[in-house]
Amino acid sequence: MAKYLILKHYRGNPEPVVDVPPMDQWPPAAVDAHIQWMVDFARRLEESGEFVSHQALSPEGAFVRYGGDGRPPVTDGPFAETKDLVAGWMIIDVDSYERAVEIAGAYSAAPGPDGEPIHEWLELRPFMGSPTTVEA
Repeated sequence: MAKYLILKHYRGNPEPVVDVPPMDQWPPAAVDAHIQWMVDFARRLEESGEFVSHQALSPEGAFVRYGGDGRPPVTDGPFAETKDLVAGWMIIDVDSYERAVEIAGAYSAAPGPDGEPIHEWLELRPFMGSPTTVEA
């Protein structure tokens, strides 16, 4: 088994297939349906033994670094304009890279504000040290 991280980004993905407004512009019922779809998706992976963890993240945040001996950490941000802002993640534990791609592809079909799949680009990355057959 190999662990993979499926990352959802607020921005910075390849050009979208479907033009979907930011989630803060969706009707509340559409947001609830989207989140419930993802919870149900995770539950199915839990039943197959492939689910490890998932979490959505707030767009707020800050960069933090070591400030030096006896000094407080240094913070800067948030950088809402950054293309690398992560919206959330799912960790899966699967038998093959192909299965990880299959799961990530299915996960990208979460419904948008109109209830149709959004075909969201997701980043799929193996955990370091995990055996993988990724072919670039």
